[in-house]
Amino acid sequence: MMTDTEKQQPKKATPSSSNNTKDNSTDYEIGDLLIHYLQQLGVEYIFGIPGGAIEPLYNALARSERRGGPKAIISRHETGAAFMADGYTSQTGKLGVCCATTGPGATNLITGVASAYANRVPMLVITAQTSLATFGKDAFQESSCTGINIVGMMSYCTRYNTLVSHADQFEQKLYTAIMHAFGPTPGPVHLSVPLDVMRSRINRIRPRFNLDALKPNKPTFDPVALEKLVDILKEDTKPVFVIGEGAVDALGEILGLAHLLDAVILTTPHGKGLINPHHPQFAGIIGFAGHASATEVLLDPERQTTLCIGTSLGEWATNGWDARLLLNNRLVHVDDQWEHFKQTPMARLHMHGDLQQVFAELVLHIGAGATPANPVSSYQYQFQLENESAFTSTEVPIKPQRLMRELVHLFPPHTRYLADTGASFAWAIHYLHPFDRRISGCRNRRGIFFGASLEFSSMGWAIGCAIGTALGSPEQPVVCITGDGSLLMSGQEITVAVQHQLAIIFVVLNDSSLGMVKHGQRLSGAESIGTAMPFTDFAKMAEAMGAKGICIESAGDLKQLNINKLCSRPGPTLLDVRIDVDEVPPIGTRIAVLKDTRVPPKATQQTTKEPTSTSSSTTSNKTSNITATTTTPESSPAQTLSSEPETPASPLTTKNKDKTHVN
Repeated sequence: MMTDTEKQQPKKATPSSSNNTKDNSTDYEIGDLLIHYLQQLGVEYIFGIPGGAIEPLYNALARSERRGGPKAIISRHETGAAFMADGYTSQTGKLGVCCATTGPGATNLITGVASAYANRVPMLVITAQTSLATFGKDAFQESSCTGINIVGMMSYCTRYNTLVSHADQFEQKLYTAIMHAFGPTPGPVHLSVPLDVMRSRINRIRPRFNLDALKPNKPTFDPVALEKLVDILKEDTKPVFVIGEGAVDALGEILGLAHLLDAVILTTPHGKGLINPHHPQFAGIIGFAGHASATEVLLDPERQTTLCIGTSLGEWATNGWDARLLLNNRLVHVDDQWEHFKQTPMARLHMHGDLQQVFAELVLHIGAGATPANPVSSYQYQFQLENESAFTSTEVPIKPQRLMRELVHLFPPHTRYLADTGASFAWAIHYLHPFDRRISGCRNRRGIFFGASLEFSSMGWAIGCAIGTALGSPEQPVVCITGDGSLLMSGQEITVAVQHQLAIIFVVLNDSSLGMVKHGQRLSGAESIGTAMPFTDFAKMAEAMGAKGICIESAGDLKQLNINKLCSRPGPTLLDVRIDVDEVPPIGTRIAVLKDTRVPPKATQQTTKEPTSTSSSTTSNKTSNITATTTTPESSPAQTLSSEPETPASPLTTKNKDKTHVN
């Protein structure tokens, strides 16, 4: 007899091998071969919407589903398909795949693909074209180079982008695309396949190549660079670690080193969820919607080394490129992506390499090993909240700050939270702090508790992403925090969760406005325009779509919820939270950037000690591709911007842009 969990989930594909796939027919098409390659990579789902020009791929998907292979998940809009693929990849580490038919289907994908590009998410994008013979003839929904040029459009938001003009090109271009998707700078790749090419008959579906073997190896580390970093860390008695999302695979080693050095730990908004918020060395988040305590740490003149790990250090992570805080000669930037160094030419040291190897070696060089960490014995935060009274307020309607506080008490500790663009992710970054008993040890992707699309910041991203996340990890509760603006853009995707019985909790901050824009206009002195929306009863809207809808007006309403039941029911639940519309989200840094009221760098330059080395050195060889560079202490040209929670409840139990190729 099937369990409730088994009933909820679409049947997953099992990885195939070129040695165990039997050909039962010679009547195969390119689409069948593509799906067998994807199954080789462990891909279980392809997200998209069918149409005439992409029909051969969906025929192949139908055959795949019958044999237990990868299956189609039909989104309600193509952008939603890309967001779902994004969530699936981010949760599982597997390749996300989305597809669309020619013309408007393909152009609808672009926002989701651009979001993956900005956030460096590996993704395979398949679009259809009309038949080659129809190019230039104004065919229905033509998107060739002589029409609405989809390959041209995709060139700006993909790492590899090509038209497959002959069936014989397909395998070569497919594995080239996969290599770029997982390359040194990961991201989406695009194959555009004409209808007649996709229909091409082939006499085999056994993959000729092992795509897993073609993924690039992680970079090794350079001992010379490592010694420079060891010297810097040994000289500074008060280092600061700033952890970004790229540090996830090395988190155990990083925390071990931080323990040895008694370093203060901060995260970027992108790295939120990697560190236990009750960690005794954690001083908060730096950057957009961050904490004043984190800023104070970086302004402390006694702290001479800021070690930034796995972060691109863009606007969101640097308080708008504030030279006082991060972009100065105290910075040591350690990363496994070369592209991240483009923001930090002023750094004292750059070190490129596999983060897990680098920090394992640093632990060995600096100490015999970290003393086992004690369990968290206090639930006090070591960082400052902007408005603690609102965080504990009992007023009705509920304040967004109190909502964030209650969510982490209600849901199990292993819940994955996804925050949508707008006030939602500002409130969540600052006030949502999922409980985690661990203060040391490694994390895997499923141990990341928070996600947001912080670079391209597409509204509705979290709604689609939540579906891909839930499909990738059905045993982990998923909470999507979104606003009424985002829901009115992308809320139709909730019916996908209904169709596949995914127990996602959609938390809608209902203030009948585009909240972040509204408050931004007020804070910046702009005209108040274009933000008001008519009241919508989202609980009833959810019920109309087949989901469970619940209206929330107070903290008491939240406490009455049966979370265990909601997290195990065969379908999504929407919480329509009627929030206090006058509460201002923590977006001061963003407003300052928009108003350009920042203090000139010279007036705020921090006094620093001389670096250990003022010479430049570059080390590289066939077995090492880490480069160490040191710089003199020159000021950066970057511009500058001017409580204790309740003890958590007992855990609940619930089941590069490369060349465009057109041949």
